[in-house]
Amino acid sequence: MQLSEFDYELPEELIAQQPLERRDASRMLVVNRAAEAWNESTFASFPELLRAGDVVVINNTRVFPARLLGQRDPSGGRVEVFLLREIEPSIWEALVRPAHRLNEGAQVRFGDSSLRAEVVASSTRGLRTLKFAGEKPLDTLIDEVGQTPLPPYIKRMSGSSETDRERYQTMFARERGAIAAPTAGLHFTPEIIKALHERGARIAEITLHVGYGTFEPVRVDEIAGHKVAAEFFNVSDAAAQMINEARAAGGRIVAIGTTTTRALETAAGDDGIISAGNGATELTIKPGYKFRAVDALLTNFHLPRSSLLILVSAFVGPELALNAYRDAVKARFRFYSYGDCMFVI
Repeated sequence: MQLSEFDYELPEELIAQQPLERRDASRMLVVNRAAEAWNESTFASFPELLRAGDVVVINNTRVFPARLLGQRDPSGGRVEVFLLREIEPSIWEALVRPAHRLNEGAQVRFGDSSLRAEVVASSTRGLRTLKFAGEKPLDTLIDEVGQTPLPPYIKRMSGSSETDRERYQTMFARERGAIAAPTAGLHFTPEIIKALHERGARIAEITLHVGYGTFEPVRVDEIAGHKVAAEFFNVSDAAAQMINEARAAGGRIVAIGTTTTRALETAAGDDGIISAGNGATELTIKPGYKFRAVDALLTNFHLPRSSLLILVSAFVGPELALNAYRDAVKARFRFYSYGDCMFVI
């Protein structure tokens, strides 16, 4: 299939720039694959669509403040560093701007803190490898200096805010390591969880640290040639047992987000049985993929021509997915990270 088949027109004003006052106040488009139809609802009604024996699987990764603003040393030129992944202690792969001025040997300081970095390697894709040093543990300095790494389509003069530090985390966020939030989880509140338990559904937690692979642009015209970069995941013994017991008893496995989906499908055997474990997943899900673990999917609305939209299209069916998206545009749903959601059954 061609990348152009995963495109749709989206007015800029539908891109949500701020979270709603209440996390669970979002609208929800419910897509029924068997009926090839959809209807408008609200996320507050999500528990009503679950039944006893279902397992809702969430991603408990925690976003760390991966956006660092600094200066070239000694020139003082402004530098932006977006941390992507830790290669080894104190050495990170990062996106930097302006990339053409940060080649091997370049030195960067970060405000008045003791945090310093040296560019020790570069690549043709604009990525740089930085070696950090400072007077405190690196995680502590990153927390002191860094900003919440909001997606580029959230455009504000002042960048991220203190509100974003709280709202761009899910209520489940525990395991530090993500550079972007698993946004489908942003809608959940303790009240929603209580309602799910009252319906007889159970909650399982897995981890997938959202990395550059999740939002890296698809750079090929034919999607068969696209590969999503590796991301770390972990499925605990307890989560695997809960999911497998639910499946054996006829319950549905409800994935909260594309990152959860990727982790579960990586951990699943051909028979759908989940194996506990951790590691790096390079699974790239495209139309034609046979889902083994996930029966239903809650997800936000994704960028045109993105690997996330391709994954959703694989689960929903490309034609149904794009028609639902276009109808969501007509109905003025809010899109992307702080936007509304879609529940696919």
